[in-house]
Amino acid sequence: GAFAQSKGFKNAYLIAPNYPAGKDALTGFKRTYKGNIVNEFYSKLNQLDYSAELAQIRAAKPNALYAFLPGGMGINFIKQFVAAGLSNEIQLIVPGFVSDQDIVRAVGEPMLGLFDTSHWAYDLDNDANRKFVAEFEKEYKRLPSLFAEQGYTAALIIDQAVRDAKGKVEDPKAFRAALMKAPERAKTPRGPWKEASNGTPIQDYYVRALVKDREGRIVNRKIGTILKDHRDFWLKDCAMK
Repeated sequence: GAFAQSKGFKNAYLIAPNYPAGKDALTGFKRTYKGNIVNEFYSKLNQLDYSAELAQIRAAKPNALYAFLPGGMGINFIKQFVAAGLSNEIQLIVPGFVSDQDIVRAVGEPMLGLFDTSHWAYDLDNDANRKFVAEFEKEYKRLPSLFAEQGYTAALIIDQAVRDAKGKVEDPKAFRAALMKAPERAKTPRGPWKEASNGTPIQDYYVRALVKDREGRIVNRKIGTILKDHRDFWLKDCAMK
């Protein structure tokens, strides 16, 4: 939502599966987007054919389309969106995991020209990230995905907490306190971040563009920072202190 707002898109069409995560995603988009929502459409969960929805999107003529369609839904939607010629008329915006490296390998060329947002990018300029990406590429002969970064960062945080607690993990209170402080001490690929009182991250979010790199690979290249030290919207209402 913040990215669509920053680009001055006056009319946006929203689509997500009809389940709680889909509704939460579109609610989140609307918190920061102040333009006109031409339609908010909820498709069937695990739907694979979007021809009817694409016809409706074409008729609505939005400037931007925000699609929260994880996994196979996103793969099929992006392919069909581009095949229908809509990528020449409407800017497609998705969350990072809908256009992650795993999805790129499945979709290929139709990914080019998309924008997404994420708390991590393979080309973030910090030593920990450069090391992570280089070692991952060496081991697996491909770029890491967002999920790979999350798993790696989680392991680093746990390791840091165990060290800070001097191995005394049997004390839940002490270990939890160490876990809460670990993100500020561990050097993770996503750079500096903190843990909020309810256990959610306080971190930056970036805009990434799907482009080809010098080697001809389709990559998620960081083009800017859209949110600084972003906090969970419900943090202020959470009982955890």
